[in-house]
Amino acid sequence: MSHKILEGKKGIIFGALDDQSIAWKTAEAIKNAGGKFVLTNAPVAMRMGAINDLATATDSKVIPADATNIADLEELVDQSVSHLGGKLDFVLHSIGMSVNVRKGKHYTDLNHDWMTKGWDVSAVSFHKLLQTLYQKDAMNPWGSIVALSYVAAQRTFPNYNDMADNKAYLESIARSFGYFFGKDKKVRVNTISQSPTLTTAGKGVKGLDGFLNYAEKTSPLGNATAEDCADYTVMMFSDYCKKVTLQNLYHDGGFSNVGVSQEIIDALQKD
Repeated sequence: MSHKILEGKKGIIFGALDDQSIAWKTAEAIKNAGGKFVLTNAPVAMRMGAINDLATATDSKVIPADATNIADLEELVDQSVSHLGGKLDFVLHSIGMSVNVRKGKHYTDLNHDWMTKGWDVSAVSFHKLLQTLYQKDAMNPWGSIVALSYVAAQRTFPNYNDMADNKAYLESIARSFGYFFGKDKKVRVNTISQSPTLTTAGKGVKGLDGFLNYAEKTSPLGNATAEDCADYTVMMFSDYCKKVTLQNLYHDGGFSNVGVSQEIIDALQKD
């Protein structure tokens, strides 16, 4: 898309790891829409990814930060506002991690220390980010903050494990903090519930191929790609959505409102 609907707007993008990640695609889409931004990720994630290549391609600065660390977030926000020349208009939180998923622990036999770590990274980090932005008054009025979620926050997907709990908590934080951000600062806070997407992080979920195939057969429009999500996020960052806040917005080709599709019925009948 070539519409410059983010011309003059500036922000921060969390979570770009490689060219398969939604945050990476969103950075490219924001650049095409005229926006400027700082890229950030945890130092350990940056060593595994190629964020510096994205920074070069989008003429962006990279500022490492651990999103679970308030001091890191405060420094990130201060440096971003200084580098970009003023308050922020948009922020993308695209962060998720479950040690239990990585280690193959079943939901009925979780390591709760690992569970707490995943909860902090995937959900509580969003509260820490919002709190930092709020207390520093770092957002322009009518700015937009978006976090990425998944329908497992509302429905049971056995192999999504404790990430489902993390996403439910993430969505609740968006509503709760979003109320105060809206009342006090005129800033929008929303989550986007994206189709299952083949990203580096998503590949860690057991049975992801089955998720993708099932969702594709269920969704009347098919699965939304990472590029589709990037375009949707650009819209959410634009002035066309100035009165949208406290929402969990399903971006899944219609999956979330389908009980069963004819394709699934046909497949079951063949068995």
